[in-house]
Amino acid sequence: MEIHNLGPAVEKKSRNRVGRGIGSGNGKTAGKGHKGQKARTGGKIRRGFEGGQTPLYRRIPKRGFNNIFSTEYATINVSDLERFENGTVVNMELLVKEGLVRRELAGLKVLGNGTLTKKVTVEAKKFTDAAKEKIEAVGGKIEVK
Repeated sequence: MEIHNLGPAVEKKSRNRVGRGIGSGNGKTAGKGHKGQKARTGGKIRRGFEGGQTPLYRRIPKRGFNNIFSTEYATINVSDLERFENGTVVNMELLVKEGLVRRELAGLKVLGNGTLTKKVTVEAKKFTDAAKEKIEAVGGKIEVK
């Protein structure tokens, strides 16, 4: 600890002691009002409870399906490869470093949207047919990893 690290003392607020006489402003019913479920001990109401009425989460119909076994790929378009120089090996590490892909997920999938004029070597798990054609048409290479 040094002098330039010091700051004013943090004020500690004392906790509110309820049920300690009428003069405290929070005596008698201790801020719970008169009777009722919330005034009783253990009188909690669970989340989503609507007093016996069918809760909202049960009234609304369930929709769709979430496949827990699906694999999600990080995707990139052929047009995004245009920023790299000729002869560059484009892989997941380079794309994350360049900011084109945020997270690695289950691998990289190259989609065929856009045009490409540079000869690059692309390392990915999956390629669409259009992406393969466009990369190989300009003399680039595809490596399935």
